[in-house]
Amino acid sequence: MSNEQQKVLIIGGGITGLAAAYYLQKEAREKNLPLDVKLVEASHRLGGKLQTVVKEGFVIERGPDSFLARKQSASRLAKEVGMENELINNTAGKSFVLARERLHPMPGGSIMGIPTQMAPFVTTGLFSFTGKMRAAADFVLPRSNPAEDQALGGFFRRRLGDEVVENLIEPLLSGIYAGDIDHLSLMSTFPQFYQVEQKYRSLILGMKKATPPQPKSSGEKKEKGMFLTFKKGLQSFVDAIEAKLEPGSVLKGFRVEQIHKTDSGYEVGLIDGEVLQADSIILSVPHHVTQSIFPQYRLFDRFKEMPSTSVATVALAFPEEAIEKDIEGTGFVVSRNCDYTITACTWTHKKWPHSTPKGKVLLRCYVGRPGDEAVVDVSDDEMVKIVLNDLNKTMNITMAPEFSVISRWKDSMPQYTVGHKDRIEKVTNQLTTELPGVYLAGSSYDGLGMPDCIDQGEKAVQQVLSFLFTQKAIHS
Repeated sequence: MSNEQQKVLIIGGGITGLAAAYYLQKEAREKNLPLDVKLVEASHRLGGKLQTVVKEGFVIERGPDSFLARKQSASRLAKEVGMENELINNTAGKSFVLARERLHPMPGGSIMGIPTQMAPFVTTGLFSFTGKMRAAADFVLPRSNPAEDQALGGFFRRRLGDEVVENLIEPLLSGIYAGDIDHLSLMSTFPQFYQVEQKYRSLILGMKKATPPQPKSSGEKKEKGMFLTFKKGLQSFVDAIEAKLEPGSVLKGFRVEQIHKTDSGYEVGLIDGEVLQADSIILSVPHHVTQSIFPQYRLFDRFKEMPSTSVATVALAFPEEAIEKDIEGTGFVVSRNCDYTITACTWTHKKWPHSTPKGKVLLRCYVGRPGDEAVVDVSDDEMVKIVLNDLNKTMNITMAPEFSVISRWKDSMPQYTVGHKDRIEKVTNQLTTELPGVYLAGSSYDGLGMPDCIDQGEKAVQQVLSFLFTQKAIHS
C-alpha cells in the first residue's frame, strides 16, 4: 500500500455526506491509512433536511421527524457519536385516514395499506361494499407476469382495485415519497410486495404469511412505536456527528461549481475560485446538482429527466383548550379523493410527547403533492389559513395558533419513477469507466429515509477505500 496521502472529497453535508465523512475518518484512524478527508457543503449548516426548531419548550422538526427503528444503521451511528441515550420511541397510537369527509381508523392488521386481518377490513367504513368485493378478488387473481419494473399504482390496482388504492394505499405510500404512485417505480420503492405476490400469488395471503405475529399489548402502558428520534431533535444528531469530525475537515458555505478529471485525479472548482485536488470523490448531493457539476459528461443527462416534487410542513402550536373537539390518536393521512390541501397531519404532542410542553398542543401538517405544488409558494399567513381551514373540518379549533413554523422544501423529493433502478445502475456502471473514483450516494439514488442514506454513505466509504488502496495500487 502506498504511503502517499490520498485526498478524498465528500460533496454535500446532508446525513449521507456526514455518515461518509465520519466512517471514512474512523477507518483512516483505526487502520492508519494515509487519508485526507474533507467535507464540502454549499450552505452554512450541515444536515440537509434534518433541521430542528427549539422554541418555547417545543421541539419542532422542519423536515423528517424520525426514522424506522428496524433499520439499524441510524441507531448504530447514534451509538458511535455518543447519542444512544438520547434516542426515544414514538408513542404507538391510533391513526386515521380522512376519506368520505370523515376520519376512519386505520384498519387493524394493514401493512402499508394491505390487509392481513379480515375482520377490520370488512367492517371499516373506508370502502364501499363494491370496493371490498373488488379487493377480495386478490384471493383468486393469478400472479402477474414477471416484469422488470412497473408503477406502484398499477400493481396495487390490479390486485386490490381502485378504491383500496386511492383511500388507503396511495395516502400512505405517496406520503413517504411525496409522489404519484401511478408513476413511482415498484422495484425502487417496495420490491418486497412484488416478491410476495410472485411467491404466494395472493398479496393478502402472502403478506399475512410473511409477517410475524405481533405480541398482544398488556394494556398497562402505552406501547412503543416503530419509529425513533432524538429527545432534542434530529438536529442534535447532526451536531453530534459534526463534533466528531476531524478539526478543519469541514468546509461550509463553499459551493462546488465544476469538477475536471486530470491525469492524477480531479480538480474541484469552488464558487470563490479556489481549486481543491481529489483522488476520489463522494457526491452526496441531489441528482440535479450532480448533473450541473458535470455538464460535460453525457452520462448524467439521465438525471435531467428525473423529477423532484416540492413540499412544505406547517407546525402550529396551541394551548390545549384551543382544541374543542379532540381526537384520540396520533394523526391522519388524506385520501386523494378528498377536497383538502393538506396531505397528512401529525398530532405531534401525542406521537412525540417529549416535543410539547404540558398543557400545549402541536399539530404538524404536510402540504404539496405532484401536480398540486403551487400551495408551497403561498405566503406564510395564507398557508396557515389554508391549513386551519382543512383542520377545522375535523377538529374544531377555537383559537389562533400561538405561533407557526413553516418549512418549504423546493424540488427536494426525488421521484423514483418506473425504470429508476435501471437508470441509476447504468449511470453507476458508466462512472466506473469514465470517472473512476467518483461515487454517488444519497436520497436521489437508493432510498429516502435516514437509515437508507446512512447505508449509502457507508457503502461509498467502502468503494472509496477499495478504489484507493486496492484498484489504484494494482494499476500504479
